[in-house]
This record gives sequence, structure tokens and C-alpha cells, in this order.
Amino acid sequence: MDDQSNAGRLAARPRPFAPMAWPLPPGLHPLGLHPLGLHPLGMGGARDGLLRVPAAPLDGPLPLIVMLHGAGGDAERMLRRILPIADAALLLLPESLGATWDVLEGGYGPDVARIDAALARILAAWPVDPARLAIAGFSDGASYALSLAMMNGGLFSHALAFSPGFAVPVSIEGQPRLFLSHGTEDAILPIARCSRRLVPKLRQAGYAVEYLEFPGQHELPEAVARAGLAWLNGP
Repeated sequence: MDDQSNAGRLAARPRPFAPMAWPLPPGLHPLGLHPLGLHPLGMGGARDGLLRVPAAPLDGPLPLIVMLHGAGGDAERMLRRILPIADAALLLLPESLGATWDVLEGGYGPDVARIDAALARILAAWPVDPARLAIAGFSDGASYALSLAMMNGGLFSHALAFSPGFAVPVSIEGQPRLFLSHGTEDAILPIARCSRRLVPKLRQAGYAVEYLEFPGQHELPEAVARAGLAWLNGP
């Protein structure tokens, strides 16, 4: 594993926008599919992840959301959580190699490298909007998305953290805009120990934070997903 991955840094960058035909049709595609060429990094089988292409062409460059599952989850389960907004963007749904993301299983490295490889291929092949290039997640995935966004503000313009527990950046780059949500009755990642501590610290550090509390448990209600999308597409 290279030093950059171990430091949580992503090298992938979008290219200048140019109108182009979409390389894959609408629907779900495994990240090991030949046009993305990811087999050398271990994708194409177990823990492959998915690319979800919108059902209808969107005008101009595409928003891209990298969506990260929670502990014990997978790409399909994560997609079900955000299905109401799935046609609003190109969705990259990677999967952790372990039961959860690498930073919780020994440190940054393997999952960072796989996400970076997937992003590099997608950004080279798709007309992605760099002003709406977001990383998002639920639960452990939210914590990981928030951490990667803080370390990779030169890549991600936005981050959406649905019920996060923490943020553990090992370095800081830029200041992407942040959206956090949390259920007030969350018994898994209690709001008082998590988002209600995180949000003030993020704001004190200078981040622009949109924060939404909702009456609910450890979940991602449709209304919250739609609020996150509206924020992503806002001014």
C-alpha cells in the first residue's frame, strides 16, 4: 500500500467537462465490469461494489456521489437507503474489504486505494461536475465519508454524513461544504455523543455546515435524503 493511501489521500481528479456519450447504459453495473477496468485492484468479485447510472440523461455535467455503507453493510443495502434520490446523480457505491472501513480496522490504506482507483476510472470516462462531486455515507460510512472529505477537499466539493459517529482526518485539505443529519432517538450512535459534538467543532474549524436533526432512530428517512440532495444542488 502506498504512503498516499495510508494517509487517506486520493489522487483522482475530474477532467475538464466535454459533452460525451455515456459509456454505460442506465442501471446498476459492478465495478469490476470491463469498461471500468478495476480487476487489478481486486474488484470484480466479492466486495466489488456498484456503479448506478441515472435512468434518464441529465443535462450538462453529472453530479457524482460516492456513497459509503455502514458497518456490516454493502452497496445494495446502501442503494436501498437512498433510492428516492438515486436518479439525481451518478452513484459510486464501493464496499469495504472488511466488515467496515479500513480506518476502523487498523488504519487508512486498502479501502482508500480501491476508492481512488474506482474514482480515477469513473472521472476519466464520465462527464462529472467538479462543483458537485460529493462523498456521502451512513453510520460508519458517514464517519468515513466525513474524514475522507476533510483530507481531500481538493477533490470533494461536498460531503453528506447521515448519522455519523466521528471524524478522524490525519491531515486537512481545503474546506468542502458539509451536510450532517442525525436522529434524536438514535440508540446506536447517540446524537449527544456524536453529531451534537461534531457539528460545533466543525463550525469552529471554519467549515460551512448544514445540520438537520430529525425525530427518529439510526436511519436515513426519505425526507432527510431529499434534504441532502436539495442542499447538494443548492447555491
